[in-house]
Amino acid sequence: MSSARTDLVFSALADPNRRQIVERLAARGPATATGLARQLGVSRQGAAKHLTSLAEAGIVSATREGREVHYELRGEGLDPGTAWLGKVGTQWDRRLASLKRHLDD
Repeated sequence: MSSARTDLVFSALADPNRRQIVERLAARGPATATGLARQLGVSRQGAAKHLTSLAEAGIVSATREGREVHYELRGEGLDPGTAWLGKVGTQWDRRLASLKRHLDD
């Protein structure tokens, strides 16, 4: 995974409204910007801007159905962030195991 993609994912998820959108899409499936705006208490334009950031990061995709655009979570969209967290977690596990061995000696 490229660091640029990882940066995009974490940048997109830095905003609490965007995290709420991700949680909502994960729990309930596709939604429109209007529907998400109502749930978040923001304007439709505000929700659309958040969705654009999430789409640019590859976290959501948009599908036009007539006059409406439905957004859905992309299963692989969070993979760069997950991979980075896994790598850092593994490094910490090794450090903690090394510290434990040192303290046990």
